[in-house]
Amino acid sequence: MSDPPGLTEPEIAARLRAAGCVFAEDEARLLHASGTDPAEVAGRVERRIAGEPLEHLLGWAEFAGLRIPVTPGVFVPRRRTEYLVVQARARTAPGDVVLDLCCGSGALGMALAAAVPGVELYAADSEPAAVACARANLAPLGGRVFQGDLFDALPAALRGRIDTVLCNAPYVPTPGIDFMPPEARLHEPLVALDGGPDGLAVQRLVAASAARWLAPGGTLLIETGADQAGRTAAACSRGGLEARIAHSPEHGATVVLATAPPADARESRPG
Repeated sequence: MSDPPGLTEPEIAARLRAAGCVFAEDEARLLHASGTDPAEVAGRVERRIAGEPLEHLLGWAEFAGLRIPVTPGVFVPRRRTEYLVVQARARTAPGDVVLDLCCGSGALGMALAAAVPGVELYAADSEPAAVACARANLAPLGGRVFQGDLFDALPAALRGRIDTVLCNAPYVPTPGIDFMPPEARLHEPLVALDGGPDGLAVQRLVAASAARWLAPGGTLLIETGADQAGRTAAACSRGGLEARIAHSPEHGATVVLATAPPADARESRPG
């Protein structure tokens, strides 16, 4: 007895559309092509209808023109975060030391290394699943990934040497978590989403420590909300960095760029 035929792409699209998927046709195309076993594909369709992130089902996320491997339980890189890479690319040169902080899958580090070959790449995250995923993604690029709490995860030898810090720290206020889509709220680690009462708790910690790790003239680039950017920039200024805000209507993204003082300015500080 032969196996029953698999779902067609239009059938998958119809089921996804009925479940409320906004990009049903695009997702149907990807799911239909995701395997040769009809039962396996049908299972992925059911899991997508149940709310699992498409990227976890496919095993990858499209980001900055790359397919970034993403495993279940790991934060899925958002397309708006590509603006961090756009801004970092203009400030990074071959040979620079780059850190992907709160790295998740390591998507930011991978994208910047692809855009600027020859960087010395590091990444850090507190989540074991993220660290394992990022290590697999960054190892072919010579990247090293550390597990721990923000800058405390890094070896002391990197202090004062980092030219570019890419940071997509969580910035959703705790009360807003309940209003996030189920695919994020139920399938991504809470620590990657929850930014504390006003969304800026983790950003403040990053801003307070960054100057000690940045090389003279190095830059911290941190994604934030448009309505939070002034407070993010102020936190960076309190940390001894010169901050400015950049916004991209095209990406729907806001980034604070915070630059460490040059070497002569550091040397001229009293004490």
